[in-house]
Amino acid sequence: MKILANDGISQTGIDFLQENGFEVITVNVAQEQLVDYINDNKVSALLVRSATTARKELIDQCPGLKLIGRGGVGMDNIDVEYAKSKGLHVINTPAASSASVAELVFAHLYGGVRFLYDSNRSMPLEGETNFKGLKKAYAKGVELRGKTLGIIGFGRIGQEVAKIGLGIGMQVIATDKFIEKAAVEVALYSGKSIVEEIKTQSMESVLSQSDFISLHVPAQKNYVIDEQAFSQMKKGAALINAARGGVVDEVALVKALDSGQLSFAALDTFENEPKPEIKLLMHDKISLTPHIGAATLEAQDRIGEELAQQITTLLK
Repeated sequence: MKILANDGISQTGIDFLQENGFEVITVNVAQEQLVDYINDNKVSALLVRSATTARKELIDQCPGLKLIGRGGVGMDNIDVEYAKSKGLHVINTPAASSASVAELVFAHLYGGVRFLYDSNRSMPLEGETNFKGLKKAYAKGVELRGKTLGIIGFGRIGQEVAKIGLGIGMQVIATDKFIEKAAVEVALYSGKSIVEEIKTQSMESVLSQSDFISLHVPAQKNYVIDEQAFSQMKKGAALINAARGGVVDEVALVKALDSGQLSFAALDTFENEPKPEIKLLMHDKISLTPHIGAATLEAQDRIGEELAQQITTLLK
């Protein structure tokens, strides 16, 4: 049985699948050629990440497909319900990348409060000629410890973010439409752990209290953070979006940064991927990464293993 991992899969996942009798194909097939490739090669399972889409047209034209898998959490690039209605298995790996995304959030947070995103741009240009000036410009950093971290969307990733926040001494508050409370376990390297119960609050409460806000919501039709939401935030707050593109009104975001309502923002996802707006890319108060939340070696190993285990269970 053939499996096409069109956006790649870890060697760990390949090894697991091959040991269970599957043939794994890792060539990257262009979207417009995907239907013919699947049919010509009698592919039974298609694995994608964020680059490849599996829409109704592909599902209809590939009757031999038995499974579509997404290496990651969000499945907005797959017509999930339609695929299921046609008898296909649709799987993803919701837990595998949570820790990696959470660590990226704090990479952006630490970078933001210490101006690393901007100083890394300025030092190569002015470090030799204006060292003292840059030192003065970046001398008003703040600590995360003791500040309030607001988490919008308190599922697996949101709770992983909470663990780090609690571990460094932040007050953590959260809002979620479906979760009333969660017992967040902060695991120590020694094997011991500390458990903190966090009860979710209203969106308005989280917006108004937080020094820093991190988004962990699925893709949706309307903005989660729009102009009204920015106006409800503390003046000088910061926003991190390592969730999905399109959940933040990017025009309103730039306006909030320019007015000083926000001190900085960090974006790993964008409305117009893979061509983010130039105003975002050039803004000196935005820390930027190209949708790499799950892009750690450890997360990719976990994703590959989790996909391989599910495929083996469902198809063998």
